[in-house]
Amino acid sequence: HFAPTQWAKNNLLREGIDERIIKVTGNTVIDALQFVSKQPEPQEITQLLASKLHNKKLILVTAHRRENFGEPMENICKALVELSKEEDAEIIYPVHLNPNVQEPVKRLLTDVEHLTLLPPLDYLPLVHLMKHAKLILTDSGGIQEEAPAFGIPALVLRDVTERPEGVEAGTLKLVGTETSSIVQAAK
Repeated sequence: HFAPTQWAKNNLLREGIDERIIKVTGNTVIDALQFVSKQPEPQEITQLLASKLHNKKLILVTAHRRENFGEPMENICKALVELSKEEDAEIIYPVHLNPNVQEPVKRLLTDVEHLTLLPPLDYLPLVHLMKHAKLILTDSGGIQEEAPAFGIPALVLRDVTERPEGVEAGTLKLVGTETSSIVQAAK
């Protein structure tokens, strides 16, 4: 059993797994992230940031989880509209292709000033976009691991997480999907 953290090892021990067959390996996702982050920044990201940031803080958003379909996704979108009113910030949101994400996002966020909707990004451009972010709003499990590796605070758009290490370390904060909670935590 290859556990990425001591916390994960402790869970295996609580499940009765023999300690002799558990090895704490570290997180291979972070190994991949570090490798990819050293690759040259894609021109599409360099150009996007040059055209959008103009000394503004980048807020990166990823929201696509099934439990956030419906009202939670609409609340997330409403929070993004509120946050887009901040003059010193630019929000960039690569939007998942699922129709349950596309519909509310396009309906509520199209043409909102200081908010850029993008098609889904490959991993390399997403990593380079993350590196420039000052704040990440996400319901993604992977980004909950990656943002702390870059030292970027992340607000988790969920009520629970299977990645509590970041919450314990203070780099992740669970904020749920209520509009006011997201806005207050982001500000």
